[in-house]
Amino acid sequence: MTIRDVVFPEGRRALYDKHRYSPAIRSGGFLFVSGQVGAREDGSPEPDFETQVRLAFTRLEATLRAAGCGLDDIVDLTSFHTDPEHQFETVLKVKDEVFPTTPYPNWTALGVTWLAGFDFEIKVTARIPE
Repeated sequence: MTIRDVVFPEGRRALYDKHRYSPAIRSGGFLFVSGQVGAREDGSPEPDFETQVRLAFTRLEATLRAAGCGLDDIVDLTSFHTDPEHQFETVLKVKDEVFPTTPYPNWTALGVTWLAGFDFEIKVTARIPE
């Protein structure tokens, strides 16, 4: 039986234990990061949408760092939006700050109806530096 090589960002383990999932798993030279959301410290959704998007990227970066990776190691990015038509401009603004130059990671954006009270979520696959 293979044991999952789980990566936990500092100070966030209780959230993952509560919801019974791993924040990230190392496998085959890659890091698979679960969806990150813009949660306040108590785990509740940040009500301001732009701040929620920024917090999701901050949480993502902390998870990557815990595995020895960075934003430049992201190969594939998937984002989930509860109202993409009205949110996309804000998401692009923040995303352009996070990834200011080429080459950009692959990106798939999906409209969804429910994100457990959140309006934005981001998950990635990143290469693990040698």
